[in-house]
Amino acid sequence: MSKFAVIIAGGGKGERFGGDQGKIYAKLDGRPIFIRTLELFINRPDVGQTLLVIPPQQVETVKRDYGPNLGFMGVQLVEGGTERCESVARGLERVGDDVGWVAIHDAVRPCVTEAMIDAVFAEGQKSGAAILAAPIRGTVKRVSQAGVVDATVCREGLYESQTPQVFAVDLIRRAHASKPADTATITDDAQLVELLGHPVAVVESDPTNIKITTRSDMALAHAILKAKPSKPTRRLGAFDEAQW
Repeated sequence: MSKFAVIIAGGGKGERFGGDQGKIYAKLDGRPIFIRTLELFINRPDVGQTLLVIPPQQVETVKRDYGPNLGFMGVQLVEGGTERCESVARGLERVGDDVGWVAIHDAVRPCVTEAMIDAVFAEGQKSGAAILAAPIRGTVKRVSQAGVVDATVCREGLYESQTPQVFAVDLIRRAHASKPADTATITDDAQLVELLGHPVAVVESDPTNIKITTRSDMALAHAILKAKPSKPTRRLGAFDEAQW
């Protein structure tokens, strides 16, 4: 059976989060967000490779502070680029030849459930490209730069894209190779696959698969994790207790 490679995208400036350290290193219930996210994938039998992609300026610090943890977890550290597209592309370069499928996930989405991952992995294998997405429930307003409502947007058929996003490895590599010169408007990997004309299947999720963007999101993520049944984690080693 073809294995999955999981690319954890840990870039982003975190300007809305604040602080000197990147938001992926913020402690959520005592452990860094990115470690919690990695734990969701490292013990899956269908995952043969896990890669953490981070900005170049953070590589040495992560090696120093978390290198033993990543080693115990079997995680490969990858030096990313200046933009998300470039960082994911560098992760794709490190994907092994025995991998048939790639899942790309935000390092700051530690609340995705095992059931969500199972569902999008299965759909990705069936259709070649699949994403988690949550239907928009509230009323949507388009707001002008002046801060006033321009229009009320019909929410029918509108979904908020989430991760993991799962692709056949050859498809996502071709999508990245064909990306436009200006990637400023490319906000997720599925968008690149869409530009190829390949359909992207949607696996319905819900808002609990939160992306931590601001400090206030930490309280919400804490509540979501608290409500989930606890499961023992493995492959961390004794070092992690001292590290955290």
